[in-house]
Amino acid sequence: MTSAGDSLGTPTIISALLEGIVYGFSVLMFIGTIWASTYKHRTRDVNRSVTVVAVLLFILSTAHMVVNAIHTEDGLVRYRDTFPAGPAASFADVLRTTFVIKNLIYYLQTLLGDAVAIYRCYVVWQTIWVIILPSMLWCGVAITGAHLINIFPQATSNAGEFFTEPSKLPIWAFYALTLATNLLSSGFLAYRIWKIERNVSAIRTTKITTTSILRIIMDAAILYSIVLLIALVGCLRSNNGSSVVIDMLTPIISIAFYMVIIRIEIGKHTHNQLSTVRGGMVNETKRGNLPQYPMKPLQVHVS
Repeated sequence: MTSAGDSLGTPTIISALLEGIVYGFSVLMFIGTIWASTYKHRTRDVNRSVTVVAVLLFILSTAHMVVNAIHTEDGLVRYRDTFPAGPAASFADVLRTTFVIKNLIYYLQTLLGDAVAIYRCYVVWQTIWVIILPSMLWCGVAITGAHLINIFPQATSNAGEFFTEPSKLPIWAFYALTLATNLLSSGFLAYRIWKIERNVSAIRTTKITTTSILRIIMDAAILYSIVLLIALVGCLRSNNGSSVVIDMLTPIISIAFYMVIIRIEIGKHTHNQLSTVRGGMVNETKRGNLPQYPMKPLQVHVS
């Protein structure tokens, strides 16, 4: 039988490379988020909550990237001769400080990302009742994640023994709960926006604040949910390749948040420009005493 250590070496190296690529995209999107949130905005008009969350997500994803790089370098160089099986066995050691820290960072990133999804749901619905179930699921994520972080010091050094009963049950629960939290919060949010769109479509002249936002939120939810589902299936099948996806989740959580903010801010800017242009055209018509003709409303979609 192949030991866990023999099969963890390659996924760990691949995960470090892929996380670096995804992290690079998240850095660009973080810069875009800060720019979109502050460009041509007065200081008092800047959404401080969005800025704080964006910075926290960036700090956590950067810390995870750094720790994962150190974890990989230690396994290949520093501890390669510590175990008889070489670097592969080193990567299977769940007692290593870098392994515990990077999982702790992912745990905090997950809690923050899910909390943002729940808060968005509350803001749109303006009632606490709709977020009771997502909040309960979020508490489940917090409890199972804290339990996993707590049992790391009590585990044996072999990952093959750690990722078995009874440890694998809270691992499955953690991914299942965070997936359910994300789907439920995003589903409630999408339904509310769709309902608003349906109710006001007859009197509204632009769809930029509803239809396009619905697309944005669903895109972000689908991206995060697909990766979570892959991680969950990998854990259920006891596939060590799931570690590749798990390390990529940290920057993906950030990207899912950034893409919503960037596209909403771009949509607002586009809408303001169109409003200015249309207002200017009407004013010029009045000043020239020219016949005024009804203008067909413009429909703007942010894609």
